[in-house]
Amino acid sequence: MSTKRTKGVTIVYPIVYGNTASLLPQKKVPDSDHTHKWTVTVKGINGQDLGHFIKKVTFKLHETYSNPQRVVEHPPFEITETGWGEFELSIKLQFIEGSEKPVTLYHNLRLHSYEDDGSISTSSKNKPVQSFQYDELVFTDPPETLYQVLTTQPIPTLPSKPSNSPYSLQAEQDELRKIDEAYRKVQEQMTLYKNRNDKITKELEEVKAELDRIKK
Repeated sequence: MSTKRTKGVTIVYPIVYGNTASLLPQKKVPDSDHTHKWTVTVKGINGQDLGHFIKKVTFKLHETYSNPQRVVEHPPFEITETGWGEFELSIKLQFIEGSEKPVTLYHNLRLHSYEDDGSISTSSKNKPVQSFQYDELVFTDPPETLYQVLTTQPIPTLPSKPSNSPYSLQAEQDELRKIDEAYRKVQEQMTLYKNRNDKITKELEEVKAELDRIKK
């Protein structure tokens, strides 16, 4: 295959990766302490098949799993397992021959729903969990082979408003607003704590000065 590159071209391909998880019925896995069944997957933003330009995906699980490195060579690029704990796993994407270097993504496997304070939600413990991340594969001056494959069909784009997909430009903007708001609140709290600290420091200095005066 040709390794010649397509100069002056940048292709952005949106993807989604993450996991779903559900609580296992009691004694579902004999002689095991596993509590959940989960599936980790990587796909297009609307569930598109990525097999036309991804050769294989390697999921690297926690070392306590038998054969923790799982290779999937055909879509859907996903694995299903059972377990009891959450951990960070890696997802290595390898592209078609004569294409780009592999890309490695990282995902924190989530088995539980959480409250705002970080505690596990007891009211949602029996409900399925979904934890997905939006990302973009950016190919700058891609090899001709990859360019031809990617341009044989329309590349999915984010809709301007939420539709059947939870990902959209509006959703992205809403998320950025939430981040900005959270950042503003953190800054306000930091300013508040700094003012309190400055006040306490000043009071301590005044007490120390008064004690020094008395000693004299």
